[in-house]
Amino acid sequence: MSEFDPTQHRMVPAQRWFEDFVLGERFVIPSRTQTSAVFAAFQTASGDTHPIHYDVEYCRARGMPDLLAHGFQTLVHTAPGAGLFPYVVEESLVGFLEQASKFLKPVYAGDTIYPALEVIELEPGRTTGVVTLRSTVHNQRRELVLEGMQKFLVRRRPA
Repeated sequence: MSEFDPTQHRMVPAQRWFEDFVLGERFVIPSRTQTSAVFAAFQTASGDTHPIHYDVEYCRARGMPDLLAHGFQTLVHTAPGAGLFPYVVEESLVGFLEQASKFLKPVYAGDTIYPALEVIELEPGRTTGVVTLRSTVHNQRRELVLEGMQKFLVRRRPA
């Protein structure tokens, strides 16, 4: 039996280059239920102390069923690192260029969200290309709660 090597304990899907991507290709990110622990972690990381995000009685007094997730708390779940995308571009990724989002419906404590990324545009360059991903988040009621885009600069396949 060989000795354990932590550097070999990795997900290693096939390396991809700009020209390997196709329009409509999807990268699903695991679903997450927005528990009180997720709310507390986001509050700690963001420093946002508005009671709409941590005081359930404050929320109920304003007609909401539970804590309201900060928009960025929902957005953070579209981070490509939560799925396979960064693993397939480990050797070809140059950088994260741009991000935009629209927050379409509220997300409350207890909601389960389903993030995904979809290739919607491929802009080739000489040695690199821009891969544009549509980011979406649906809730357990199948409602689209967030829609946006993310752009990445990816190297073309070496000669």
